[in-house]
Amino acid sequence: MSELAAHVDDYLRLRRGLGFKLAYEGVLLPRFARYMTTIDAFTQVPPAGVFGCQGPRPTPYLWSEHDISRLLKAARNLQAPFRAATYESFLGLLAVSGLRSGEAMSLQADDVDLDAGVITVSQAKSGRTRLIPLHPSTTTQLRSCADRRDELHPRPRSNTFFISEVATCLKSSTVDHTFRNLVTSLELGSSTVRPRMHDLRHTFAVHTLISWHRAGHDIEARIPALVSYLGHVNPASTYWYLSASPELMGLAADRLGEHFGER
Repeated sequence: MSELAAHVDDYLRLRRGLGFKLAYEGVLLPRFARYMTTIDAFTQVPPAGVFGCQGPRPTPYLWSEHDISRLLKAARNLQAPFRAATYESFLGLLAVSGLRSGEAMSLQADDVDLDAGVITVSQAKSGRTRLIPLHPSTTTQLRSCADRRDELHPRPRSNTFFISEVATCLKSSTVDHTFRNLVTSLELGSSTVRPRMHDLRHTFAVHTLISWHRAGHDIEARIPALVSYLGHVNPASTYWYLSASPELMGLAADRLGEHFGER
């Protein structure tokens, strides 16, 4: 093995040990160059911005409790009863757990322990397994969905918790299409901001922090728990989720004012 290959191997092992999948090599290779500067003084690092940058993230849509209730009601009214029950439970789970849609679609039946009220997320974006505790009302809803699934499809063609009407795993294209139709029927959003399924996860994070602020909890002490719950490797990802809520920013400003007012 060449010296350079050994360095590459060390670098990859280091990054993967931190939980990165290295899916975006174009971003990570410049970091490798910076890594090389720590062991080789002759390594040159290109100036920042030479290779362009990632485009801006879309403006998130923060779902109100009323809008979430309307979304679940619309899902409940889908024509096919089994499809309606599946999508009501699926979208409801996203709203109350902060799961990524892909994580929820990938859940195996055995990953959802309805007796203990805990979901095991093994197909996470970060590659790390995490546990998601469920509220009893969520467990009740998921149990109802599972009972109907097992009654109609005792021998499904997929072992996933959520299955389609033909007993296969849910397809992301079909789920996205159904979600867009539900949002359109409810006339949610505006000309500049259109609700996305991922925004349910964003909303969960914002509402969690708002509840902590109102309860007077130590936010900095609790952030690591939220980072872990959401399955983020980098806390910066969690902080970005929390940056687009006027209510949250107002609460943070009030807390900051109280802090300096006591000095």
